[in-house]
Amino acid sequence: MLSLLTNHPLICALVLILIDLGLWRLISVNGSNWKLVVRLLIFSLFSMLLFNEGLNPLEPAPWADNVPLHLAATGLQIGWWLFGARTLTVLIGTMMMQRVGHTGRLLQDLLGAVIFLIAIIAALAYVLDLPVKGVLATSGALAIIVGLALQSTLSDVFSGIVLNTTKPYQLDDWISIDGTEGRVTDIDWRATRLQTAQGSMAVIPNSLAAKAKIINFSRPSDIFGVSISLQLSPHARPQTVIDALERAMEGCRYLLIKPAPSVALKSSSPAGVEYEISGFVVSMDQKRMVRNLLFDLAFRHLQASGVSLLSSVESNVPAGLSRPRALLESSAIFSTLRQEEKETFSQHMTLQTFRPGEMILPAGEVSDHLFIIESGVVSVALSRAGVKFESGRMGPGEVIGEGGILSDTALPADFTAKTACSLYRIEKDYLKPCLDARHDIGEAMKALLDFRLHKAQTLTQEAPKVVAKKGFLQWLRSRA
Repeated sequence: MLSLLTNHPLICALVLILIDLGLWRLISVNGSNWKLVVRLLIFSLFSMLLFNEGLNPLEPAPWADNVPLHLAATGLQIGWWLFGARTLTVLIGTMMMQRVGHTGRLLQDLLGAVIFLIAIIAALAYVLDLPVKGVLATSGALAIIVGLALQSTLSDVFSGIVLNTTKPYQLDDWISIDGTEGRVTDIDWRATRLQTAQGSMAVIPNSLAAKAKIINFSRPSDIFGVSISLQLSPHARPQTVIDALERAMEGCRYLLIKPAPSVALKSSSPAGVEYEISGFVVSMDQKRMVRNLLFDLAFRHLQASGVSLLSSVESNVPAGLSRPRALLESSAIFSTLRQEEKETFSQHMTLQTFRPGEMILPAGEVSDHLFIIESGVVSVALSRAGVKFESGRMGPGEVIGEGGILSDTALPADFTAKTACSLYRIEKDYLKPCLDARHDIGEAMKALLDFRLHKAQTLTQEAPKVVAKKGFLQWLRSRA
Protein backbone atom coordinates (compact mmCIF):
# COMPACT_ATOMS: atom_id res chain seq x y z
CA MET A 1 0.00 0.00 0.00
CA LEU A 2 2.79 2.42 0.89
CA SER A 3 4.61 1.54 -2.31
CA LEU A 4 1.50 2.30 -4.31
CA LEU A 5 1.22 5.70 -2.65
CA THR A 6 4.91 6.35 -3.30
CA ASN A 7 5.07 5.17 -6.91
CA HIS A 8 1.70 6.40 -8.18
CA PRO A 9 0.60 9.40 -6.09
CA LEU A 10 -1.38 11.01 -8.90
CA ILE A 11 -3.44 7.85 -9.45
CA CYS A 12 -4.08 7.67 -5.70
CA ALA A 13 -5.23 11.30 -5.74
CA LEU A 14 -7.71 10.52 -8.51
CA VAL A 15 -8.93 7.47 -6.58
CA LEU A 16 -9.52 9.66 -3.51
CA ILE A 17 -11.80 11.93 -5.56
CA LEU A 18 -13.75 8.90 -6.80
CA ILE A 19 -14.01 7.55 -3.24
CA ASP A 20 -15.33 10.90 -2.05
CA LEU A 21 -18.00 10.94 -4.75
CA GLY A 22 -19.01 7.36 -3.94
CA LEU A 23 -19.20 7.85 -0.17
CA TRP A 24 -21.18 11.08 -0.64
CA ARG A 25 -23.83 9.03 -2.44
CA LEU A 26 -23.77 6.08 -0.04
CA ILE A 27 -23.95 7.90 3.31
CA SER A 28 -27.59 8.76 4.11
CA VAL A 29 -28.95 12.24 4.78
CA ASN A 30 -29.17 11.44 8.50
CA GLY A 31 -25.39 11.04 8.55
CA SER A 32 -24.65 14.58 7.32
CA ASN A 33 -22.05 15.13 10.06
CA TRP A 34 -20.28 11.95 9.01
CA LYS A 35 -20.35 13.18 5.41
CA LEU A 36 -18.58 16.36 6.43
CA VAL A 37 -15.94 14.52 8.48
CA VAL A 38 -15.24 12.08 5.63
CA ARG A 39 -14.99 14.88 3.10
CA LEU A 40 -12.56 16.89 5.26
CA LEU A 41 -10.43 13.78 5.80
CA ILE A 42 -10.33 12.90 2.08
CA PHE A 43 -9.55 16.51 1.11
CA SER A 44 -6.68 16.57 3.62
CA LEU A 45 -5.24 13.32 2.16
CA PHE A 46 -5.71 14.66 -1.37
CA SER A 47 -3.84 17.88 -0.51
CA MET A 48 -0.99 15.92 1.15
CA LEU A 49 -0.52 13.78 -1.96
CA LEU A 50 -0.38 16.81 -4.27
CA PHE A 51 2.03 18.84 -2.13
CA ASN A 52 4.30 15.83 -1.48
CA GLU A 53 4.48 15.26 -5.23
CA GLY A 54 5.50 18.88 -5.76
CA LEU A 55 2.17 20.01 -7.23
CA ASN A 56 1.43 23.42 -5.80
CA PRO A 57 -2.10 24.58 -6.80
CA LEU A 58 -0.76 28.15 -6.72
CA GLU A 59 1.65 27.40 -9.60
CA PRO A 60 1.38 25.69 -13.02
CA ALA A 61 2.29 21.97 -13.22
CA PRO A 62 6.10 21.49 -13.38
CA TRP A 63 6.20 18.79 -16.13
CA ALA A 64 5.75 20.85 -19.29
CA ASP A 65 7.97 18.44 -21.30
CA ASN A 66 5.79 15.39 -20.48
CA VAL A 67 2.45 16.32 -22.03
CA PRO A 68 0.28 13.44 -20.65
CA LEU A 69 1.70 13.85 -17.13
CA HIS A 70 1.41 17.64 -17.37
CA LEU A 71 -2.25 17.44 -18.38
CA ALA A 72 -3.02 14.95 -15.58
CA ALA A 73 -1.27 17.14 -13.01
CA THR A 74 -3.09 20.25 -14.29
CA GLY A 75 -6.42 18.47 -14.03
CA LEU A 76 -5.68 17.41 -10.44
CA GLN A 77 -4.66 20.97 -9.53
CA ILE A 78 -7.90 22.36 -10.98
CA GLY A 79 -9.70 19.54 -9.15
CA TRP A 80 -8.05 20.67 -5.90
CA TRP A 81 -9.58 24.15 -6.25
CA LEU A 82 -13.02 22.76 -7.06
CA PHE A 83 -12.74 20.09 -4.35
CA GLY A 84 -11.78 22.78 -1.83
CA ALA A 85 -14.67 25.02 -2.95
CA ARG A 86 -17.12 22.14 -2.54
CA THR A 87 -15.74 21.24 0.91
CA LEU A 88 -15.94 24.85 2.08
CA THR A 89 -19.50 25.12 0.72
CA VAL A 90 -20.57 21.99 2.60
CA LEU A 91 -18.92 23.27 5.79
CA ILE A 92 -20.67 26.66 5.55
CA GLY A 93 -23.96 24.95 4.70
CA THR A 94 -23.75 22.73 7.78
CA MET A 95 -23.03 25.69 10.04
CA MET A 96 -25.90 27.72 8.53
CA MET A 97 -28.32 24.80 8.81
CA GLN A 98 -27.63 24.56 12.54
CA ARG A 99 -28.25 28.29 13.02
CA VAL A 100 -31.08 29.23 10.66
CA GLY A 101 -32.40 25.90 9.37
CA HIS A 102 -33.89 25.47 5.88
CA THR A 103 -34.82 29.16 5.59
CA GLY A 104 -31.16 30.00 4.85
CA ARG A 105 -30.91 27.62 1.91
CA LEU A 106 -31.14 30.39 -0.69
CA LEU A 107 -28.32 32.36 0.96
CA GLN A 108 -26.32 29.15 1.24
CA ASP A 109 -26.69 28.52 -2.51
CA LEU A 110 -25.63 32.09 -3.27
CA LEU A 111 -22.50 31.79 -1.12
CA GLY A 112 -21.73 28.47 -2.78
CA ALA A 113 -21.97 30.06 -6.22
CA VAL A 114 -19.61 32.89 -5.16
CA ILE A 115 -17.10 30.42 -3.68
CA PHE A 116 -17.09 28.30 -6.85
CA LEU A 117 -16.67 31.42 -9.01
CA ILE A 118 -13.64 32.47 -6.94
CA ALA A 119 -12.22 28.93 -7.18
CA ILE A 120 -12.61 28.88 -10.99
CA ILE A 121 -10.95 32.30 -11.37
CA ALA A 122 -8.11 31.22 -9.04
CA ALA A 123 -7.60 28.01 -11.03
CA LEU A 124 -7.44 30.00 -14.26
CA ALA A 125 -4.95 32.46 -12.77
CA TYR A 126 -2.63 30.10 -10.85
CA VAL A 127 -2.90 26.72 -12.56
CA LEU A 128 -3.41 27.72 -16.20
CA ASP A 129 -1.47 31.00 -15.80
CA LEU A 130 -4.06 32.97 -17.78
CA PRO A 131 -4.32 36.79 -17.55
CA VAL A 132 -7.06 37.24 -14.98
CA LYS A 133 -7.71 40.87 -15.91
CA GLY A 134 -8.63 39.89 -19.44
CA VAL A 135 -10.76 37.02 -18.20
CA LEU A 136 -12.55 39.29 -15.73
CA ALA A 137 -13.12 41.95 -18.40
CA THR A 138 -14.52 39.35 -20.79
CA SER A 139 -16.64 37.77 -18.06
CA GLY A 140 -17.85 41.22 -16.99
CA ALA A 141 -19.08 42.03 -20.49
CA LEU A 142 -20.64 38.59 -20.73
CA ALA A 143 -22.28 39.10 -17.30
CA ILE A 144 -23.86 42.36 -18.53
CA ILE A 145 -25.31 40.63 -21.58
CA VAL A 146 -26.58 37.69 -19.54
CA GLY A 147 -27.94 40.03 -16.85
CA LEU A 148 -29.99 41.98 -19.40
CA ALA A 149 -31.33 38.74 -20.86
CA LEU A 150 -32.22 37.32 -17.45
CA GLN A 151 -33.43 40.54 -15.85
CA SER A 152 -36.71 39.08 -14.54
CA THR A 153 -34.99 35.92 -13.28
CA LEU A 154 -32.35 37.95 -11.44
CA SER A 155 -35.14 40.05 -9.94
CA ASP A 156 -36.68 36.84 -8.58
CA VAL A 157 -33.30 35.72 -7.19
CA PHE A 158 -32.56 38.96 -5.32
CA SER A 159 -36.16 39.18 -4.15
CA GLY A 160 -35.74 35.67 -2.79
CA ILE A 161 -32.67 36.83 -0.87
CA VAL A 162 -34.68 39.72 0.60
CA LEU A 163 -37.52 37.36 1.59
CA ASN A 164 -35.11 34.96 3.26
CA THR A 165 -33.42 37.82 5.11
CA THR A 166 -36.56 39.60 6.35
CA LYS A 167 -38.48 36.29 6.84
CA PRO A 168 -42.09 37.42 6.42
CA TYR A 169 -42.88 33.70 6.16
CA GLN A 170 -41.12 30.36 6.52
CA LEU A 171 -41.66 26.76 5.47
CA ASP A 172 -45.00 25.28 6.63
CA ASP A 173 -46.50 28.73 7.34
CA TRP A 174 -50.04 29.41 6.12
CA ILE A 175 -49.92 32.66 4.16
CA SER A 176 -51.85 34.72 1.62
CA ILE A 177 -50.02 36.50 -1.21
CA ASP A 178 -52.29 38.85 -3.16
CA GLY A 179 -55.31 36.69 -2.30
CA THR A 180 -53.63 33.34 -3.04
CA GLU A 181 -53.79 31.38 0.21
CA GLY A 182 -51.86 28.20 1.06
CA ARG A 183 -49.11 26.50 3.04
CA VAL A 184 -45.50 27.30 2.13
CA THR A 185 -43.84 24.11 0.86
CA ASP A 186 -40.69 25.52 -0.75
CA ILE A 187 -38.75 28.76 -1.29
CA ASP A 188 -36.14 28.47 -4.04
CA TRP A 189 -34.16 30.80 -6.30
CA ARG A 190 -37.10 31.78 -8.47
CA ALA A 191 -40.37 31.32 -6.65
CA THR A 192 -42.33 30.48 -3.51
CA ARG A 193 -44.53 27.39 -3.74
CA LEU A 194 -47.85 27.20 -1.87
CA GLN A 195 -50.09 24.19 -1.38
CA THR A 196 -53.63 25.57 -1.42
CA ALA A 197 -56.62 24.29 0.57
CA GLN A 198 -57.86 22.60 -2.63
CA GLY A 199 -54.67 20.53 -2.80
CA SER A 200 -53.26 22.34 -5.85
CA MET A 201 -49.82 23.94 -6.11
CA ALA A 202 -49.48 27.71 -6.55
CA VAL A 203 -46.12 29.08 -7.75
CA ILE A 204 -45.57 32.75 -6.82
CA PRO A 205 -42.48 34.47 -8.35
CA ASN A 206 -40.27 35.94 -5.61
CA SER A 207 -40.30 39.36 -7.27
CA LEU A 208 -44.11 39.41 -7.06
CA ALA A 209 -44.11 38.15 -3.45
CA ALA A 210 -41.62 40.85 -2.41
CA LYS A 211 -43.96 43.60 -3.68
CA ALA A 212 -47.29 42.01 -2.74
CA LYS A 213 -49.39 42.26 0.39
CA ILE A 214 -48.52 39.20 2.50
CA ILE A 215 -50.76 37.92 5.30
CA ASN A 216 -49.15 35.28 7.52
CA PHE A 217 -51.84 33.28 9.33
CA SER A 218 -49.20 31.33 11.31
CA ARG A 219 -47.84 34.36 13.18
CA PRO A 220 -48.18 34.37 16.09
CA SER A 221 -48.06 30.60 16.11
CA ASP A 222 -50.65 29.93 18.83
CA ILE A 223 -53.71 31.83 17.49
CA PHE A 224 -55.51 31.89 14.14
CA GLY A 225 -58.23 34.37 13.29
CA VAL A 226 -61.67 33.25 12.09
CA SER A 227 -64.68 35.37 11.17
CA ILE A 228 -68.06 35.14 9.45
CA SER A 229 -70.27 37.88 7.96
CA LEU A 230 -74.05 37.78 7.98
CA GLN A 231 -76.56 39.82 5.96
CA LEU A 232 -79.74 40.36 7.98
CA SER A 233 -83.01 42.18 7.65
CA PRO A 234 -82.75 45.96 8.08
CA HIS A 235 -86.01 45.83 10.07
CA ALA A 236 -84.48 43.86 12.96
CA ARG A 237 -83.39 45.84 15.98
CA PRO A 238 -79.54 45.84 16.09
CA GLN A 239 -79.35 45.10 19.82
CA THR A 240 -81.60 42.07 19.39
CA VAL A 241 -79.35 40.77 16.62
CA ILE A 242 -76.14 41.46 18.56
CA ASP A 243 -77.49 39.68 21.66
CA ALA A 244 -78.42 36.65 19.54
CA LEU A 245 -75.02 36.58 17.82
CA GLU A 246 -73.23 36.89 21.17
CA ARG A 247 -75.14 33.82 22.36
CA ALA A 248 -74.11 32.04 19.17
CA MET A 249 -70.52 33.04 19.88
CA GLU A 250 -70.84 31.69 23.43
CA GLY A 251 -72.17 28.43 22.00
CA CYS A 252 -68.88 27.76 20.17
CA ARG A 253 -66.42 26.48 22.77
CA TYR A 254 -63.57 26.31 20.24
CA LEU A 255 -63.18 30.10 20.23
CA LEU A 256 -60.39 31.31 22.51
CA ILE A 257 -61.32 33.38 25.56
CA LYS A 258 -58.25 35.59 25.03
CA PRO A 259 -58.15 37.43 22.68
CA ALA A 260 -61.89 37.68 23.27
CA PRO A 261 -64.27 37.10 20.34
CA SER A 262 -66.57 39.95 19.35
CA VAL A 263 -69.67 40.88 17.38
CA ALA A 264 -69.78 44.06 15.29
CA LEU A 265 -72.22 45.83 12.97
CA LYS A 266 -70.15 46.52 9.85
CA SER A 267 -72.51 48.27 7.43
CA SER A 268 -76.13 49.17 6.89
CA SER A 269 -78.27 49.81 3.81
CA PRO A 270 -81.95 49.55 2.84
CA ALA A 271 -81.18 46.12 1.34
CA GLY A 272 -79.75 44.69 4.56
CA VAL A 273 -77.43 45.07 7.51
CA GLU A 274 -74.08 43.28 7.71
CA TYR A 275 -72.88 41.85 11.03
CA GLU A 276 -69.59 40.09 11.74
CA ILE A 277 -68.55 37.53 14.36
CA SER A 278 -64.76 37.34 14.78
CA GLY A 279 -62.55 35.36 17.12
CA PHE A 280 -59.48 33.16 17.35
CA VAL A 281 -58.79 29.40 17.42
CA VAL A 282 -55.67 27.44 18.38
CA SER A 283 -55.18 25.57 15.10
CA MET A 284 -55.41 26.35 11.40
CA ASP A 285 -57.20 23.03 10.91
CA GLN A 286 -60.11 24.24 13.07
CA LYS A 287 -60.93 27.33 10.99
CA ARG A 288 -63.26 25.71 8.48
CA MET A 289 -65.07 23.65 11.13
CA VAL A 290 -65.52 26.67 13.42
CA ARG A 291 -66.83 28.84 10.57
CA ASN A 292 -69.44 26.22 9.70
CA LEU A 293 -70.40 25.86 13.36
CA LEU A 294 -70.74 29.62 13.80
CA PHE A 295 -73.05 29.89 10.78
CA ASP A 296 -75.27 27.12 12.18
CA LEU A 297 -75.32 28.60 15.68
CA ALA A 298 -76.03 32.08 14.32
CA PHE A 299 -78.99 30.77 12.33
CA ARG A 300 -80.48 28.96 15.33
CA HIS A 301 -80.04 31.81 17.82
CA LEU A 302 -81.32 34.39 15.35
CA GLN A 303 -84.33 32.22 14.62
CA ALA A 304 -84.97 31.90 18.37
CA SER A 305 -84.94 35.72 18.52
CA GLY A 306 -87.40 36.03 15.63
CA VAL A 307 -84.84 37.29 13.11
CA SER A 308 -84.35 35.62 9.73
CA LEU A 309 -80.91 35.04 8.26
CA LEU A 310 -80.16 36.34 4.75
CA SER A 311 -83.70 37.54 4.20
CA SER A 312 -85.65 40.79 4.28
CA VAL A 313 -88.53 38.90 5.92
CA GLU A 314 -88.67 38.79 9.68
CA SER A 315 -89.22 35.06 10.07
CA ASN A 316 -89.77 31.92 8.01
CA VAL A 317 -92.26 30.70 10.61
CA PRO A 318 -95.90 31.48 9.68
CA ALA A 319 -97.15 34.63 11.35
CA GLY A 320 -99.32 34.34 14.45
CA LEU A 321 -97.65 31.23 15.88
CA SER A 322 -96.81 31.17 19.57
CA ARG A 323 -93.20 30.63 20.67
CA PRO A 324 -93.83 26.99 21.76
CA ARG A 325 -95.50 26.31 18.43
CA ALA A 326 -92.67 27.96 16.49
CA LEU A 327 -90.12 25.97 18.49
CA LEU A 328 -91.80 22.69 17.50
CA GLU A 329 -91.67 23.80 13.85
CA SER A 330 -87.87 24.15 14.07
CA SER A 331 -87.25 21.02 16.18
CA ALA A 332 -85.74 18.06 14.32
CA ILE A 333 -87.24 15.48 16.70
CA PHE A 334 -90.82 16.77 16.56
CA SER A 335 -90.79 17.75 12.88
CA THR A 336 -92.89 14.71 11.88
CA LEU A 337 -95.86 15.78 14.02
CA ARG A 338 -98.94 16.90 12.12
CA GLN A 339 -100.01 20.52 12.41
CA GLU A 340 -102.89 19.77 14.76
CA GLU A 341 -100.61 17.58 16.90
CA LYS A 342 -98.05 20.38 17.18
CA GLU A 343 -100.82 22.76 18.22
CA THR A 344 -101.97 20.40 20.98
CA PHE A 345 -98.39 19.69 22.01
CA SER A 346 -97.52 23.37 22.35
CA GLN A 347 -100.38 23.89 24.81
CA HIS A 348 -98.68 21.47 27.26
CA MET A 349 -95.28 23.24 27.17
CA THR A 350 -94.33 25.39 30.17
CA LEU A 351 -91.69 28.13 29.95
CA GLN A 352 -88.89 28.00 32.53
CA THR A 353 -85.97 30.43 32.74
CA PHE A 354 -82.48 29.97 34.21
CA ARG A 355 -79.82 32.48 35.18
CA PRO A 356 -76.19 32.10 34.02
CA GLY A 357 -74.47 29.38 36.06
CA GLU A 358 -77.75 27.88 37.34
CA MET A 359 -78.04 24.07 37.23
CA ILE A 360 -80.67 22.76 34.81
CA LEU A 361 -80.20 19.02 35.25
CA PRO A 362 -77.44 17.55 37.45
CA ALA A 363 -75.51 14.39 36.58
CA GLY A 364 -77.12 11.15 37.76
CA GLU A 365 -80.60 12.62 38.19
CA VAL A 366 -83.44 10.85 36.40
CA SER A 367 -85.59 13.55 34.84
CA ASP A 368 -89.38 13.33 34.90
CA HIS A 369 -89.69 15.95 32.18
CA LEU A 370 -88.19 16.94 28.83
CA PHE A 371 -86.62 20.34 28.21
CA ILE A 372 -86.48 22.00 24.78
CA ILE A 373 -84.06 24.93 24.64
CA GLU A 374 -85.85 28.02 23.38
CA SER A 375 -82.96 30.50 23.69
CA GLY A 376 -79.56 30.74 25.35
CA VAL A 377 -76.52 28.46 25.67
CA VAL A 378 -76.37 25.36 27.89
CA SER A 379 -72.98 23.98 28.99
CA VAL A 380 -72.52 20.20 29.29
CA ALA A 381 -69.88 19.03 31.80
CA LEU A 382 -68.57 15.50 32.36
CA SER A 383 -66.25 14.10 35.01
CA ARG A 384 -63.09 12.08 34.32
CA ALA A 385 -60.96 10.77 37.20
CA GLY A 386 -62.79 13.14 39.54
CA VAL A 387 -62.05 16.21 37.40
CA LYS A 388 -64.92 18.03 35.68
CA PHE A 389 -64.48 19.32 32.14
CA GLU A 390 -66.76 20.88 29.55
CA SER A 391 -67.62 18.40 26.81
CA GLY A 392 -70.00 20.50 24.74
CA ARG A 393 -72.51 23.32 24.47
CA MET A 394 -76.13 23.23 23.39
CA GLY A 395 -78.38 25.80 21.75
CA PRO A 396 -81.96 26.45 20.60
CA GLY A 397 -83.97 23.45 19.47
CA GLU A 398 -81.95 20.83 21.37
CA VAL A 399 -83.52 18.67 24.10
CA ILE A 400 -82.45 17.69 27.63
CA GLY A 401 -83.72 14.83 29.79
CA GLU A 402 -84.67 12.25 27.16
CA GLY A 403 -83.12 9.44 29.24
CA GLY A 404 -85.67 9.80 32.02
CA ILE A 405 -88.53 9.89 29.54
CA LEU A 406 -87.50 6.79 27.57
CA SER A 407 -86.01 4.37 30.10
CA ASP A 408 -85.70 6.08 33.49
CA THR A 409 -81.94 6.47 32.97
CA ALA A 410 -79.73 9.45 33.72
CA LEU A 411 -76.86 10.94 31.80
CA PRO A 412 -73.51 11.31 33.63
CA ALA A 413 -73.43 15.01 32.70
CA ASP A 414 -74.26 18.30 34.37
CA PHE A 415 -76.41 20.61 32.25
CA THR A 416 -75.81 24.22 33.33
CA ALA A 417 -76.99 27.54 31.90
CA LYS A 418 -73.95 29.31 30.46
CA THR A 419 -76.01 32.35 29.51
CA ALA A 420 -79.51 33.41 30.46
CA CYS A 421 -81.64 30.57 29.12
CA SER A 422 -85.30 29.97 28.36
CA LEU A 423 -86.44 26.36 28.14
CA TYR A 424 -89.84 24.84 27.52
CA ARG A 425 -90.72 21.96 29.80
CA ILE A 426 -92.90 18.98 28.84
CA GLU A 427 -93.94 16.60 31.63
CA LYS A 428 -93.30 12.88 31.29
CA ASP A 429 -96.92 11.99 32.13
CA TYR A 430 -98.06 13.80 29.00
CA LEU A 431 -95.10 12.95 26.73
CA LYS A 432 -94.85 9.19 27.38
CA PRO A 433 -98.23 8.24 25.84
CA CYS A 434 -97.42 10.41 22.84
CA LEU A 435 -94.14 8.56 22.26
CA ASP A 436 -95.91 5.21 22.55
CA ALA A 437 -98.33 6.34 19.87
CA ARG A 438 -95.68 7.89 17.59
CA HIS A 439 -92.85 5.37 17.27
CA ASP A 440 -90.91 7.56 14.82
CA ILE A 441 -90.43 10.26 17.45
CA GLY A 442 -89.53 7.66 20.08
CA GLU A 443 -86.92 6.12 17.75
CA ALA A 444 -85.39 9.52 17.00
CA MET A 445 -85.17 10.30 20.72
CA LYS A 446 -83.69 6.85 21.46
CA ALA A 447 -81.02 7.36 18.76
CA LEU A 448 -80.14 10.68 20.38
CA LEU A 449 -79.89 9.06 23.82
CA ASP A 450 -77.65 6.25 22.52
CA PHE A 451 -75.38 8.77 20.81
CA ARG A 452 -75.02 10.86 23.97
CA LEU A 453 -74.34 7.84 26.19
CA HIS A 454 -71.70 6.55 23.78
CA LYS A 455 -70.04 9.97 23.52
CA ALA A 456 -70.04 10.38 27.31
CA GLN A 457 -68.47 6.95 27.72
CA THR A 458 -65.79 7.77 25.15
CA LEU A 459 -64.92 11.15 26.66
CA THR A 460 -64.81 9.92 30.27
CA GLN A 461 -62.75 6.81 29.52
CA GLU A 462 -59.33 7.15 31.12
CA ALA A 463 -56.34 6.99 28.80
CA PRO A 464 -54.15 3.92 29.34
CA LYS A 465 -51.07 4.62 31.40
CA VAL A 466 -47.81 4.47 29.51
CA VAL A 467 -45.40 2.11 31.22
CA ALA A 468 -41.91 3.59 31.17
CA LYS A 469 -39.25 1.31 29.77
CA LYS A 470 -36.73 0.27 32.36
CA GLY A 471 -33.18 0.58 31.17
CA PHE A 472 -29.97 -0.90 32.52
CA LEU A 473 -29.19 2.15 34.68
CA GLN A 474 -32.64 2.04 36.27
CA TRP A 475 -32.11 -1.65 37.01
CA LEU A 476 -28.81 -0.85 38.75
CA ARG A 477 -30.45 1.92 40.81
CA SER A 478 -33.22 -0.42 41.93
CA ARG A 479 -30.60 -2.90 43.10
CA ALA A 480 -28.57 -0.25 44.96
